[in-house]
Amino acid sequence: MNAETSRAVPALGLDELPVIGPAVISLGVFDGVHAGHSALLQATRAASARVAAAAVGLVFDPPPDEVLRPGTRVARLAPLATVLERIQRDEGIDRALPLRFDDALRSLPAEDFLAALAPSIALRGLVMSPESAFGRGRGGTVGRMREMGAERGFVVVTVDPVIVDGAPVSSTRIREAIAAGDVAGAARMGHPPRLEGTVVPGDRRGRQLGFPTANLAFDYLPAMPPLGIYVARVSVPERGVGPDHPALVSVGVRPTFHDEGVVLVEAYLLDYDGDLYGAHLALDLVVRLRDERRFGDVEALVRQMRRDEADARAVLGIG
Repeated sequence: MNAETSRAVPALGLDELPVIGPAVISLGVFDGVHAGHSALLQATRAASARVAAAAVGLVFDPPPDEVLRPGTRVARLAPLATVLERIQRDEGIDRALPLRFDDALRSLPAEDFLAALAPSIALRGLVMSPESAFGRGRGGTVGRMREMGAERGFVVVTVDPVIVDGAPVSSTRIREAIAAGDVAGAARMGHPPRLEGTVVPGDRRGRQLGFPTANLAFDYLPAMPPLGIYVARVSVPERGVGPDHPALVSVGVRPTFHDEGVVLVEAYLLDYDGDLYGAHLALDLVVRLRDERRFGDVEALVRQMRRDEADARAVLGIG
């Protein structure tokens, strides 16, 4: 991936944070910025207004599980750049800062972590969920933070979990819904499942069949849905596509052509035939149309792809 298309965001150490001054903060991974995160961030913004301070989201990267359990890789609901954009653009938070989670940070007691935020942040408030905790040994509980707040002059605000479909929203729940192919259920908890990558050259087989596709390469580990055909909405800002351009997406191994083994994500943009190579493409899955399956010949595959396109147009209400 070249410098023009890369959206990689370097996480900051505690000593690299910019000077912000008085602030109310919320901290966590915020993977995908789901409905529960939104509630925390809106409370952060409201509390900051009450005390005339900045609203700040501190975003741990990499996810703590990858440091606490070496060898673990956490599938992400969205890349870090998108998480930061959603926190600031969609939730109205003044600053979203990626904070490097490493062995040094994990070893800090909660009290030392908050002290280390100065001089960047003069803490005026902390927003947490009732059961959350941070710092070494998870010592930074709500109760302990309230004790510290009384001593050091900051308020602690708690926000209850958001309930959707009878259970609390969590990133884990959303990953499970995506893995089951329930993209609509995942969307109800925050955002449609998102896949983002760079468009790379393929074998041009789709173009030969009359369905030119954009093949995606990822620079993060995305939470992947099961193999199948999906309706999606696509955005490629640097090429003037979207937002919400209609598309068909294949997540699969192309069994008709015996390519099984490598899972590919290919997007066929309806009513578009421009050059997308090298561009950053973001797609949001709307609905799962069907399983991937092997066809007896290419003609049968093309007939099904035409039916898939008609179904996608019907789903999206376009001609």
